[in-house]
Order: sequence, then structure tokens, then C-alpha cells
Amino acid sequence: MLDKWDHRFLALAEHISNWSKDPSTQVGAVITHTRSKRVVSMGFNGFPAGVEDTRERLDDRETKYEMVVHAEQNALMFAGDRAEGCTLYVHPLPPCARCAVMIIQAGIKRVVCDQPDFDHERWGEQAKIADALLREAGLGVDYRQVDEEPPED
Repeated sequence: MLDKWDHRFLALAEHISNWSKDPSTQVGAVITHTRSKRVVSMGFNGFPAGVEDTRERLDDRETKYEMVVHAEQNALMFAGDRAEGCTLYVHPLPPCARCAVMIIQAGIKRVVCDQPDFDHERWGEQAKIADALLREAGLGVDYRQVDEEPPED
């Protein structure tokens, strides 16, 4: 069961996801110190710095997928070695397999995200692989259920 801080940081990740210019999928990520509950880094999905967010690129899914930096990747790059031992919050999608690899290598100890749809035709297989990687590497993985209400203060 997630605590009030988990819900707060997931809400912050949701807010940050709105900064993405992606017209179809906006993802936000927040990295926090597990004990002090302080924000270490944030990120959202988008093109690399200095690369133009043109409508043509954003609307062409194949091109966009080759150019986009995932929210988790952005947050991890900005955090650097400060990510070690931290918790990563991601909304609305769980990490993909490639991001899971980076999360493990960065030393993140816990991932909190919305419950993945393991049967989703496009993202389901990625979610299954990422979940298996994170769990095998010994990370805590906690999913927020769709109807889960945050605990009262």
C-alpha cells in the first residue's frame, strides 16, 4: 500500500507530464531521496535539448520514437550519481525495458508507478520485461491501483 508521500510524488509526476509536447503520450518522472522525501530530479518525455519539437516530427510516431528522450531518462541524467539509493516515481506509464535497465544501473532502489496493463497491445510486453528486470535486480516495485485513494494526512 502506498503512503501519502507516494501519492504526492505521483501527483507531482503527473503535473510534470503536462510539460511534454508529445500530443499522444505525456509522461513525467520524479526522483526523491527515500528517507528525506526531498526531490532530487524531475523529467518529462521530449526531444533532446536544441532539437525542434515540430508538429511533423511529433505526429510521425516512428520518427518520434527514434528521437524522444523518456521522462525517466531525463530525470536520471539530471540527477547523475545523486540518483543512487533514491525512489523513482513515474506517471502515467510504467518504465519500459530500456528505462528499467537505466534505472537499475543508476542505483535506484524503488520504483512507484501506476498499475501497468500487462495485456496492452503496444506497451504490455515492455511492461512485463521491465517488471521482471526491476524485480530480479532487487528493486522495490510498487504499483498504484487505478481506484486507489491517497491516505488522509
